[in-house]
Amino acid sequence: MPDYRAHFDFQLTFANGGELAGTGFRLDLPGPDADADAVAKLLVQHLGLALVDEVELRGLRIVEEPHRGSRGVVPAGGQDAVTTRVVDLSHPIRAGLVTYPGLPAPTITPHLTREDSRARYAPGTEFAMDIIHMIGNTGTYLDSPFHRYGDGSDLAGLDLASLVGLRAEVFHLEDAWTPERRGIRAETLLDRDVRGAAVLLHTGWDRWFGQPEYGTGAPFLTEEGTRHLIEAGAALVGIDSLNIDDTESGGTRPAHSLLLGAGVHVVEHLTNLGALPPHGARFTAAPPAVEGFGTFPVRAFAEVPA
Repeated sequence: MPDYRAHFDFQLTFANGGELAGTGFRLDLPGPDADADAVAKLLVQHLGLALVDEVELRGLRIVEEPHRGSRGVVPAGGQDAVTTRVVDLSHPIRAGLVTYPGLPAPTITPHLTREDSRARYAPGTEFAMDIIHMIGNTGTYLDSPFHRYGDGSDLAGLDLASLVGLRAEVFHLEDAWTPERRGIRAETLLDRDVRGAAVLLHTGWDRWFGQPEYGTGAPFLTEEGTRHLIEAGAALVGIDSLNIDDTESGGTRPAHSLLLGAGVHVVEHLTNLGALPPHGARFTAAPPAVEGFGTFPVRAFAEVPA
């Protein structure tokens, strides 16, 4: 089912004095049939305004366009819709895959080939056993506190409840950053309740994954944006970019340092976030329980209301 948004200018007055105006405003709609009164009501709810007297809309157009997460719009199927569709958010891992420039690519070699196994098992029975050699930072992976801090929890010490079925708040940010201003700022993330949620930052950078372009000029989460998400109570932060930090900053890693220091999980190199609604999905990204290890690939996925 397609999403719809309203495009309009507005002039808003308050009962106790004062005005607020906006041009080129865009707002998610529950469907294509919303009239001006319904759009005005959603606008007030989205902005969280009190004591509104009058709302005037100008140039109202209803456009088929993906939702961005406006408050006051209930996801299709209602808040209690049953989750029936699973969306894969992980990059496949293969021999030779370059995830992060400068880190080794995985190698896959046989331990027992199917041909050799035939001599060990009954006729018609054969197996393949293979060895994969890779750095933990391969494909789509999760960082535990041990990745950054020697006394932090390793992969085996993570609580599964903090990794499975998290409420997902997806910020669709493809048009919210530029090559000149790559950082995702706190102001861009203020309009959601993210307490206990997996905050997923959809930048669109995953289109370059596995190509040379992926390694430079990538969007990232600013230090101020990181502090906001921690203070707002996010449980996990994921991004479909090269790194949650700016890798061209000379080695500073404030997002990693702050998030992992606060016990907030980090998932990097996600993909296909554009297939998720702003609200209503459940996110899972659980690594194996490896002791003394800080980072490992995950099969990240989301359960989405039908």
